[in-house]
Amino acid sequence: MQKTKWSNLKTWHKIALADLAVTQIGLFAAAMTDLSLRSAENINGSKKAWRAGLFLNGVGPAAYLWKGRKKSDWTFANVPDMTGKIAIVTGANSGIGFETARVLAQRGATVIMACRNLNTASVAAEKIRALNPTGSVVVMQVDLVDLVSVTDFADYFIAEYDQLDLLINNAGIMVPPYGTTKQGFESQFGTNHLGHFALTAQLFEVLNNTPNARIVTVSSIAHRFGKIDFDDLNWQHRKYDAMAAYGQSKLANLHFTYELNRQLAQAGSTVIAVAAHPGYTATNLQGDTRMMNLANRLFAQAQPMGALPTLFAATAHEIAGGEYVGPSGFAEIGGNPIVVASSSASHNLDDAKRLWKQSEQLTGVTFAIAERESRA
Repeated sequence: MQKTKWSNLKTWHKIALADLAVTQIGLFAAAMTDLSLRSAENINGSKKAWRAGLFLNGVGPAAYLWKGRKKSDWTFANVPDMTGKIAIVTGANSGIGFETARVLAQRGATVIMACRNLNTASVAAEKIRALNPTGSVVVMQVDLVDLVSVTDFADYFIAEYDQLDLLINNAGIMVPPYGTTKQGFESQFGTNHLGHFALTAQLFEVLNNTPNARIVTVSSIAHRFGKIDFDDLNWQHRKYDAMAAYGQSKLANLHFTYELNRQLAQAGSTVIAVAAHPGYTATNLQGDTRMMNLANRLFAQAQPMGALPTLFAATAHEIAGGEYVGPSGFAEIGGNPIVVASSSASHNLDDAKRLWKQSEQLTGVTFAIAERESRA
């Protein structure tokens, strides 16, 4: 059979072949990316077999994307009755925090909307009340960039309530220009990690006295490129990189969650610590540029879907301490929630313990559970 030279092909033949090659490369890249991120438990069949199968021209990648990935059908309807439960949601005035607070209130919980701006929080609370939820919402002020505000909030909550079933550390900032908190910490590390570390520590006693309480901390896909620079946590001695700083803060969220859960389990507490991430969800964190608005319209999932991993982590009966929840769709960008894997760096025990100690030193707070362990 005589072979046809590329130079002899008609233009439309060349275009068709080029399109086919690009499609196959794209399918392979998409499938390999998803397969690499997905834990073995979230794959139908053998991960090793699927990895080999991806090299079967365009058939392997297409088959994997169609049949290889386990899906989730967990939705808002699966959130159990929360009557009698008390939850705190930081950053509940907008985005996935608002959606989380809304659903919990609609399922019967008393939801403390812990927000920096009382005006926007009050408007958000009225929107939830207008839905006539079976539960209720209460607005309280906390500014995570100021540890004094965090202490004031914790003191006020403890004076008003003797129960806390859910602490959802949701609030955060993303890739702002360089700035510092009231105590001089880099703004993303200070807000996303240290603020919630201090808040959780100061609410720990009431959490520990509430049977089967949960602490849910919202991380991000961005933790995968995060790196903890213990010699310069606050970016004082190097050129500031906002995205790298965001990644560091989100990796810190996972170190915090995993180390906290290890300490809770060791002490025999019924409290569990879990983490979640919303995938790629259109929120005000990404800013309001033309490029981001276009990207959000093309690729992002809606805010209610972005809240599902948090709600799954907070309320699903099958969740165990130390688990990480994210979307079940392609590359964890979107989809219904499922337990997912985090980066190998997030499971570094030495880094987690070192970050814990430095976080205690920087915030000036300690966990009662850590004190019990040190005295044992």
